[in-house]
Amino acid sequence: MPPDPPPPTRPPELLPDDTIDFGAGLARLLGGTARPTVPYDISCWTPAGTRAGPFRLEPIDPAGPERDLVLLHRWMNDPSVAAFWKLAGPVEVTARHVRAQLEAGHSVPCFGVLDGMRMSYWEVYRADRDPLAGYYRARPYDTGVHLLLGGGDRGRGLGSLLIRAVSDLVFDNCAPCGRVLAEPDVHNVPSVAAFLNAGFLFQEELALPDKRAALMVRERALRDSGAGPAPPPGTPANPPEHPRPDLP
Repeated sequence: MPPDPPPPTRPPELLPDDTIDFGAGLARLLGGTARPTVPYDISCWTPAGTRAGPFRLEPIDPAGPERDLVLLHRWMNDPSVAAFWKLAGPVEVTARHVRAQLEAGHSVPCFGVLDGMRMSYWEVYRADRDPLAGYYRARPYDTGVHLLLGGGDRGRGLGSLLIRAVSDLVFDNCAPCGRVLAEPDVHNVPSVAAFLNAGFLFQEELALPDKRAALMVRERALRDSGAGPAPPPGTPANPPEHPRPDLP
């Protein structure tokens, strides 16, 4: 008798974290997302020297190993992070978010690598090409940043240190950019404070679709002049204070 035919093959399913197949790469989880055209060639940026060690941004590669996404998925499911990023859930939730960043064409999702260790997640994006531009007076080449720190690196004063380092990297590698900005939730008081301590100035409160945000801006001109941030006439010196859960 002829041998039994081989069983039919089927596409691999999404595996849970503890059994995830590292061999297939991120492309399986990201739905075959191609390497995107990005607004900044961050992979070529020289690492920043900080008092905590050398720090660099490492763009997420769609062809990278799946464990890259598992690390980010673990951070997104930290309750302190999930309260503001709202991306808790299975790894596909994280994959969908990263896929959207890669496909947008104006945002670069990255790991933050401090002294050789991945310890944070960043999105560096053209704010003037983002939906955010519809909520404030955008200028050409405005650059926005989103970030989160892994749980073991909170409460050490690293937030302000790395925010300043990343904004310096943007200024040093993107000559047309005159402003780096962020829009943390107004309830995230430690995050707002970290931006203030990194040389950003509170500009205004924005009513975004998913949150009320504090628009924080760091000006290249003030950075290069060595002057501290000075609020323009009519700008409140301090952001509004709202009670919220702790998020270092």
